Amino acid sequence: MANLLSIITFTPLIAAGILALFLRGDDEAARRNAKWLALGATTFTFIVSLFVLFGFEPLDPGFQFVEERDWLLGLQYKMGVDGISVLFVMLTTFLMPLVIASCWEVTTRVKDYMIALLVLEGLMIGVFCALDLILFYLFFEAGLIPMFLIIGIWGGANRIYAAFKFFLYTLLGSVLMLIAMIAMYLDAGTTDIPALLAHEFSSVPMRVLGLNIVGGLQTVLWLAFFASFAVKMPMWPVHTWLPDAHVQAPTAGSVVLAAILLKMGGYGFLRFSLPMFPIGSEVMGPLVLWLSAIAIVYASLVAMMQQDMKKLVAYSSVAHMGFVTMGIFAANRQGIDGAIFQMLSHGFISGALFLCVGVIYDRMHTRDIDAYGGLVNRMPAYAAVFMLFTLANVGLPGTSGFVGEFLTLVGVFQVNTWVAFVACTGVILSAGYALWLYRRVVFGDLIKESLRSITDMNGREKAIFAPLVIATILLGVYPSLVTDIIGPTTALLAETYDVATANFVLQHDVAGADH
Repeated sequence: MANLLSIITFTPLIAAGILALFLRGDDEAARRNAKWLALGATTFTFIVSLFVLFGFEPLDPGFQFVEERDWLLGLQYKMGVDGISVLFVMLTTFLMPLVIASCWEVTTRVKDYMIALLVLEGLMIGVFCALDLILFYLFFEAGLIPMFLIIGIWGGANRIYAAFKFFLYTLLGSVLMLIAMIAMYLDAGTTDIPALLAHEFSSVPMRVLGLNIVGGLQTVLWLAFFASFAVKMPMWPVHTWLPDAHVQAPTAGSVVLAAILLKMGGYGFLRFSLPMFPIGSEVMGPLVLWLSAIAIVYASLVAMMQQDMKKLVAYSSVAHMGFVTMGIFAANRQGIDGAIFQMLSHGFISGALFLCVGVIYDRMHTRDIDAYGGLVNRMPAYAAVFMLFTLANVGLPGTSGFVGEFLTLVGVFQVNTWVAFVACTGVILSAGYALWLYRRVVFGDLIKESLRSITDMNGREKAIFAPLVIATILLGVYPSLVTDIIGPTTALLAETYDVATANFVLQHDVAGADH
């Protein structure tokens, strides 16, 4: 079946256009039709994406399902997936029907809400499939707009502040990335990503603003891309927009933000920083490793002090993304495999945790931890689901959260034992804040009068959680479902990186000895 990637990218966008043009009115029937059309479009997109997954040849580390044609003004439209990007496409298409289903109680501007979510899905899939710099940048930046609207229109009391903070942080970093992309085109003469992966950018030391830059052009380009991807992840210390965005965003917005949008930063590091600028990555790698370790400990400590459940889960995301960046810039097979696995696992777990917060927020309209307690007495099904994802977030063996963290730490240990040691303390701290949250919300006596009439999860909510429960446990006990697909691609990436950096490291050691 030809053009599968274009079909899954543009189906949500076409559905959004149908909603915008043909659905009229804001009565109950119109709202219901908007939800069903959005759910149908996202479900169809997921079904088609399964053809991509089952037709994917894991032993081929190159790009597959490649579509290429000329676009406007001589620009190139080129799409394709490899072992890394195909799973991020699947993560997106798998989660979006669940996100739409979680919006069933929304009554405010429902049609517009569905349009924003559908447009966002199409743009996110486009980011993971794009094989041209310009196309990637258009998808990457356009995704800011629907997320900005979701936070700014359907968010909480301080939604405008949070929306603009999110927009300005991410846009500022992306301006530097655009400048770097122009420089790459001028140097390589192409915007074709596979061609750029084969191009060797200069690593001859150069002076910029009076500073001697080790690694030359590669390091400069690496820093420009890092500015964009580090904010998107987000890494410490450019993470401050994330807790505000999560707290103010509606539940669906928080799920998409944590489960998919943050992964664009990690994907960018894997697609651009590591393979295109290996010398820059080698030069700046130690800095990233320590920033990641600090992020894990700092965010975990801050999470312990939170009274808002969403803010606690948001800081937990910052900590877990620290494991991702640490694994990527360990730049070995275990680290990279662990980082990808952690991103996919975090997509299920963090999305589920935000949905767990949304379930009780819909009933009580507060996220204050002190407002709850003893929910197990009234909501046993909810307590069981919340417990599973709390333990998965901690990294309990048998859940997907364990595999990603373990592989990442193994990879980092081979590179820097002190960084690995500091990161391990973050594992202990994560158990502290996660179990503390669960203890205060779920266990204990039901002494608050306001909770005595609270109801357990309904059938729709259980149906939303069921696929997430299955995915979290399945990947925890059978991780080769992921590692078999990403293995050849990550092996080639690590091998290429080692070859590219070997001579540089040797020359650097010789120069140091001469000194």
